[in-house]
Amino acid sequence: MISSTLKPAVTRFITPMARTLLRVGLTPDGITILGALGVVLSSLAFFPRGDFFLASFLVTLFALSDLFDGTMARISQSGSSRWGAFLDSTIDRISDSVILVGVCIYLLNSNDRLAVVALITLVTGILIPYIRAKAEAFNIVCSGGAAERTERLAITLSATALHGLGVSFALAVGLWLLAILGIITVTQRMLIVKRAI
Repeated sequence: MISSTLKPAVTRFITPMARTLLRVGLTPDGITILGALGVVLSSLAFFPRGDFFLASFLVTLFALSDLFDGTMARISQSGSSRWGAFLDSTIDRISDSVILVGVCIYLLNSNDRLAVVALITLVTGILIPYIRAKAEAFNIVCSGGAAERTERLAITLSATALHGLGVSFALAVGLWLLAILGIITVTQRMLIVKRAI
């Protein structure tokens, strides 16, 4: 949805920067790993302490690496590789999960019942790409749904940033929205597979 609409324009914009990164000796895999380390450290260092705005800002910066690694791989001399695609996909799962883990730690430490909603969001966030990968193992195309990764990440970071700025109910609204959209997307993808088998 968002990703498929904006991807061509974003790719054109970042391609010159991706070429510069390659010229200075950085690799797509290196960018992937550096970005993931930044997301993990920022999420676990600041979300549990309640520094939601700082955590959201830093995670957003490091998450931008995801825009560059794929473009760098495509324009590099060696081109895209199966290992690079696997690494990127695995790192995406870790990055997405650790953000919610940091939020869950904060909510659990605060005895906030919203932690249950955050856990539902965490589980559906893991299931959505798993269903797609399992479907593709059966040669079934299973993308799309109410909320793909880009939408879920945008909602998560918007909600946490607004919460960090003191906006009432921003975190609750964001997590409930993510949980509902996650359940809908899991159901949609399961139905896609059921119809195709």
